[in-house]
Amino acid sequence: MTTSAPAWVITGPASGFGHATALELARHGTVVLVGRSPEKLATVAAEIAGRGGAAVVVVADLSDVVSSRRAAAEITALDLPIRGVLNNAGVMLSTPATSKQGWELSFATNHLGPLAFTEALIPSLADGTNVIFITSAVEDPARIPAVRAGFRGSRFISAQAAARGEYTPGGSSRPGMDAYATSKQGNLAAVFSLAREFPRLRFRAIEPGVNPGSNLGELPAAVRLIAKALAPLLTVFPHFTTSKRAAHVISRILTDSSAATGTYYDEQGKPLAASAQVSDAAFSDRYIEESRALLATVTS
Repeated sequence: MTTSAPAWVITGPASGFGHATALELARHGTVVLVGRSPEKLATVAAEIAGRGGAAVVVVADLSDVVSSRRAAAEITALDLPIRGVLNNAGVMLSTPATSKQGWELSFATNHLGPLAFTEALIPSLADGTNVIFITSAVEDPARIPAVRAGFRGSRFISAQAAARGEYTPGGSSRPGMDAYATSKQGNLAAVFSLAREFPRLRFRAIEPGVNPGSNLGELPAAVRLIAKALAPLLTVFPHFTTSKRAAHVISRILTDSSAATGTYYDEQGKPLAASAQVSDAAFSDRYIEESRALLATVTS
């Protein structure tokens, strides 16, 4: 498949921020929709087509390293002029679960799978391509709103420990929060470390804000619908957003042609400081080096 229109790759486009951003990106070219459900992806593709846009569906489970790499190979084979890659897929779980490789599921879905997916794509990406990771400021133990919500920042010991669901003491009392914060710190580590390693590409991170109506957590469907209805009213409070607002910010940064790399933005598209821990180059490089060692154990 070849086309002169620019292409934009997005993972997790079936709901929440991802769905709104996929529709927004369709205004800028062909959208490559990457997700687990063929039915949901087909629905989004039809919605884009109904608006006069173009979309391609690639089925993949980002928690599975083999599936992530296979998806990257499939996208490369499409021979599209990719201008941006958006690693948006993510989960926040309150009950223990493991990936196909036997790794803690939040860490696999939010960090290891997207890292494997991105690294498999890098050789085929043109110079100047934007690669964005959707992350979360809850990785920072000094982030007061996150602390009030129950987070205690990333509890990273090592990539191997995180894959086993093990974290430093003194973490959150709420199930799943340490796993989520630690895995999202991995997204920032990837942006900072890969920006240094691959200066020909543009790596960026975005904290999209709090959207109670998203499908990230495990809220019952009825509660999620109520939260979605209330979301626009909550934007009067700091850090709250809606899927539509977040999509505008994400799309603007993904399609930005500047040379900015190794950068981190908040829900308004303004520069945001990461935790002192992940801002340290030695730490973020170690995080990615150890993650790569885990990924290297998966060879099929």
